[in-house]
Amino acid sequence: MNDTAAVPAAAAPSEPEIEVSVTGSVGHLRLNRPRRINALTQDMIATVRQALRRWRDDDAVRMVLIDGAGERGLCAGADIRELRSALLDAGSAGVEQGTRFFVEEYGMNAELAEYPKPVVALMDGIVLGGGMGISAHSRIRVATERSSLGMPETAIGLFPDVGIMYLLARAPGEVGTHATLSGARFTATDALAAGLVDQIVASTALDDLRAALFAGRSPEDPDLWAEFALSSDERPAAALTGPDREWIDACYTGDAPQDVLAIVQRLQARPEPAAQAAAQTLRGMSPTSLAVSLVALRRAADLSLREVLDQDLTLATACLRHPDLPEGIRARLVDRDNDPHWTPARLEDVDPAEVTRFFG
Repeated sequence: MNDTAAVPAAAAPSEPEIEVSVTGSVGHLRLNRPRRINALTQDMIATVRQALRRWRDDDAVRMVLIDGAGERGLCAGADIRELRSALLDAGSAGVEQGTRFFVEEYGMNAELAEYPKPVVALMDGIVLGGGMGISAHSRIRVATERSSLGMPETAIGLFPDVGIMYLLARAPGEVGTHATLSGARFTATDALAAGLVDQIVASTALDDLRAALFAGRSPEDPDLWAEFALSSDERPAAALTGPDREWIDACYTGDAPQDVLAIVQRLQARPEPAAQAAAQTLRGMSPTSLAVSLVALRRAADLSLREVLDQDLTLATACLRHPDLPEGIRARLVDRDNDPHWTPARLEDVDPAEVTRFFG
């Protein structure tokens, strides 16, 4: 999950937050909060689930298309600033409110992954947190040269949720570990190599791609992608799965809570500026979130997607009761002073037994 507090207020109430329509045989879901980079609310998630259920048994709808309004991106994550107020003001009631949100969101993620009809997600521009959840589990995931994909949750005292660790645990080498802990962004080419997207097209071709789908072209027809997909020399450069791969694989080993500190120390010792920058980034994240995320990622390697989502719900509920989440939201998204006061403050002070308790 993520939020974009550095953008103007949301669209006028008269505008639907999700445009739901059918064009030809395509059920079309367009996220419509462009001023907030289409940040997801609980009502939006409910609308998506209702549409998916309605179209599931509608023979006139043969596929589903998900995209976002505006130029900035598909979705910058879930709108969770209100969650902090609920946690601070309502106590256990706030925890219940947050849990209901996660139940709905993770339910949507599962429905998208298991949908019996093709779901195409256009992952153009910024795709973060919950935006990954609404797209990366689709059957056909389409990125562009503008795509910037990531899971920045450890920066706010959470963890990469929405079932994404099912995918990150299966990424090559330790690329998924680096992304899980540091929130590093994937280019389209990185995302393709990591198994997070299936096709890369030019952003200028998206309107033509939509038109082809609306006209009845099948998204499972290889000829469609032969027409629209960028060739390897037209794609953006790789970073995480390219030149950075050597130090990533060398540094991000280990599976226990205390191994996060060793990861940071290995990164600091590397000569590459990018590795040293990653160490500095990790030092600013919630120590508890980093430890929980590493353990969760290693467990996800042996779990089904449904099991990962179940694990996510257990962890999210624990995070709702931990002081780091409201503090992280305050520091990153509300006051934006980027000076969170974590509990504990240092990786050296993380208690492995406390991390274990997050898993129930």
